Amino acid sequence: MSELFFTEEQEEFRQTAQRFARERLQSGYIQRAKLHIMDRALMKEMGALGLIGVDLPVEFGGLGAGSVTSGLVMEEIAYADFNMSYVLLLASLMAGMVAKYASPDIAREWAPQVISGDKIIALGLTEPGGGSDAANLQLRAEKAPDGWRLNGEKTSISFSTQADAAVVFARSGDPAGGSRGVSAFFVDLNSKGVTRTHLDDIGTRPVGRGSLFFDDVHVPAECIMAEQDRAFGTIMAGFDYSRALIGLECVGPGQASVDESWAYTQERQAFGAPIIQYQGVSFPLAEAETQLTMMRQLCYHTLALRDAGRPHTAEAAMCKWYVPKVTCEIIHQCLLLHGHFAYTNGLPFHQRYNDVLGLQIGDGTAQIQKLVIAREKVGRVALQYAARRAAAK
Repeated sequence: MSELFFTEEQEEFRQTAQRFARERLQSGYIQRAKLHIMDRALMKEMGALGLIGVDLPVEFGGLGAGSVTSGLVMEEIAYADFNMSYVLLLASLMAGMVAKYASPDIAREWAPQVISGDKIIALGLTEPGGGSDAANLQLRAEKAPDGWRLNGEKTSISFSTQADAAVVFARSGDPAGGSRGVSAFFVDLNSKGVTRTHLDDIGTRPVGRGSLFFDDVHVPAECIMAEQDRAFGTIMAGFDYSRALIGLECVGPGQASVDESWAYTQERQAFGAPIIQYQGVSFPLAEAETQLTMMRQLCYHTLALRDAGRPHTAEAAMCKWYVPKVTCEIIHQCLLLHGHFAYTNGLPFHQRYNDVLGLQIGDGTAQIQKLVIAREKVGRVALQYAARRAAAK
């Protein structure tokens, strides 16, 4: 981390996260990765140390420490256990969303419990027919005398079977209105009419992913978040933050893989010499260190822009499409450098690869991120659907 300069307070946060990650998480990563459940006891340990939601307001139990500090904690936790870092990602995104847009009563009840590691709030956005067309929502929210009724399905939801609540985006207005006509609701997932399913994924098993079904689920009026029919654009703006954090979530296991490879290639002998002496070994690692340094700089630069209140949408999209892709390539190379034993369950490379791979799909594909970058640089003329809509008018 010497290539970056952080404050003394930020460095203290990083060291605390590193100690916890190396002492409590790293050795058990492979075994926990086989399970289909998150270790809630470890979550609470992270919460007790103040590692969850360090960026969130003090009034809710956070530390108000800023985006860069949150990124430092994210990278250190992900270095040791990618899956545990998901807890930090969702806390910053979802508890932050609840603290900002939910009713005061809901925020006071739920945000502190997320920060302490006692509760998980899921993001209920993706639908079977949506994916990248995120605003094309079919789940309906209809007004009822005592609030709202939700009917429909969400899919590819992280923590689908474990989350205690979710922020659910639903069509509350004109079905043809696109992002307009979408409202967000805070939903207790223990509510009557909610059912859950689980997908058998190749990675991030402790997080889990699946579908949520809403069958005439009652949501009290006070559970609507942000402005009715206009929540999509308002709340989705927070995804610039999570995309930068995702970059560091990937840098962590990438750096761990490279560190282990530097050590191994100094010990492994071939043709009478350590294999690190062969350029076919040292050059890929040198390239990986270069890539990791550049990606880390991009991610922290993006978070620093956010802390300064400056635009960072394009930079966040760069973090999201580029870092997961290159990290997978780095981990793959490290696996190959370790030879046949890396093709077993005894080393963590295949698990890291499968875990990181999911972020090339979830939370915004590379193609969508590139469209975002183009839009930020030249405007909506870069978007095909915008041109079609303009022509239709």
